[in-house]
Amino acid sequence: MLLLGKYLTQHFEGITLFEMRPVLSCPRCASAVREPSVWSSAYHCEQHGEVHPLRSAFSPSQDGLDGVLQSAEVPVWLPWPLPQGWLVTGFAVAGDERTGARGCTVALSGPNPIGGPAEMMLISEEPGIGLGARFAGLDGPDPGAQFAAGQPAAVVEFSNHEFPLWNVDTAGRAAFAGEVSGNWLWLVLWPETAGMLMVEPLPLRDLRDPGQDLDLPFGAPSPQLPS
Repeated sequence: MLLLGKYLTQHFEGITLFEMRPVLSCPRCASAVREPSVWSSAYHCEQHGEVHPLRSAFSPSQDGLDGVLQSAEVPVWLPWPLPQGWLVTGFAVAGDERTGARGCTVALSGPNPIGGPAEMMLISEEPGIGLGARFAGLDGPDPGAQFAAGQPAAVVEFSNHEFPLWNVDTAGRAAFAGEVSGNWLWLVLWPETAGMLMVEPLPLRDLRDPGQDLDLPFGAPSPQLPS
């Protein structure tokens, strides 16, 4: 009986580990990706070719954040201090063990300034990844040819500098994008009226920076992130 228990434990543990493998998808269209092979070391999407795969979300917890920080090659942005009543609700990355995370997403939930609940997503990514465009509802991978043609619509603050963001033309949400230190910064909010949060400059922290002791409030996982 003891041997049978040991056998079952080993096999059920194997099944559990298999089922807990992250689900990988195209960062642009959410389609399943083809894993690297002897002919290519990259992940492939049937529609978009070689991609940095988006993995299933990390939990809204310190462990989840630590998992993101281990591989982040781009900033991991967080508004700080958080807007009143807002919580951190998850993380996601685009990349693999070979490349590291070339796109990072931080999700938050909180009250809409005009009433009701709202969702916010901050995405930092290298050009061409397509993660921000996906959450903004665009074909992507970047904001488009007419981007930054007019006046900035919002401002973020980081390390005593201000960075302009421009409106991105989309539907059903408010989306802003700009450039910080050579990477795209996207800020997407649901519903569209939650964009009023950007009336005032939004102070940001890069959670990769050392010496930060932030007591982050975590909430339930964001429905906007891949499950």
